[in-house]
Amino acid sequence: MGGAPYNEPVLGGSYGGYVGMAGSWAVSLSCKGGFIAWSSANSAAANAERAGYHTGIGTGVYWFMGGPGVDPHYNGTAAEASAWGKQQAEWTLSDMSHLAVTYPVVFMDVELPGIAPATDNGWNSVYTSPCSGQVRSAGVSPAVNRAVLDGYAAYLTGHSSYKVGVYSSPSVWTAIFGTGASSVVADYYEWTYATFTSSLSRVPAGWCLTGTSTCAQFFGGITQSSPYAVMWQWSGGGGSSNGYGDFDQIDVSRTP
Repeated sequence: MGGAPYNEPVLGGSYGGYVGMAGSWAVSLSCKGGFIAWSSANSAAANAERAGYHTGIGTGVYWFMGGPGVDPHYNGTAAEASAWGKQQAEWTLSDMSHLAVTYPVVFMDVELPGIAPATDNGWNSVYTSPCSGQVRSAGVSPAVNRAVLDGYAAYLTGHSSYKVGVYSSPSVWTAIFGTGASSVVADYYEWTYATFTSSLSRVPAGWCLTGTSTCAQFFGGITQSSPYAVMWQWSGGGGSSNGYGDFDQIDVSRTP
């Protein structure tokens, strides 16, 4: 990116910001295969751009969520799932205390990643132990899954000034939370990675790529016009590589 003022890689223009992984359930439990995706250099550049040139969002964060099936104290109840969510929020705030975070929304990363130590992050299966990678039983109810998110949100907002967001896609969201009451999003800010592309030849205009029918798809009842639809990972991510990294569009007018 060179020196300040920084330019957006490949695309040009002012550097828009950086959103990195503050931590994950697997790292906090010291599981083999756990990882942190974080660039101190990119975070510093984003914050310098925001502070010195008044462009971009600075630094934001997400937390790689674990579902009920990787809870060390799993017992199948919503109450325990809520406690597991609260534990992850506590870890999040602890990890964030070492970072210079300027964006006011913390995103819960809800995925079915297909990687160790739990290929579904414990959303659809219960493991013999959090780090074992061995499934004990299949199937977790949408209501128990949702209790993890609600417990996380309650702790985060009760112990900080941050707002709660969620990163996912329509297909993943439905696979975890179904289509009933547990799937409905009322007050979580959303960051979607559907529909995404590996191409960088067309950039977003509104919530669609210029001159195409490729548009952002949100989930849980949120649409493009909702005030809670804030970010779209339009290139890279979701297993698609453009050779440079992930590119996102954010609506700063909807930022709380």
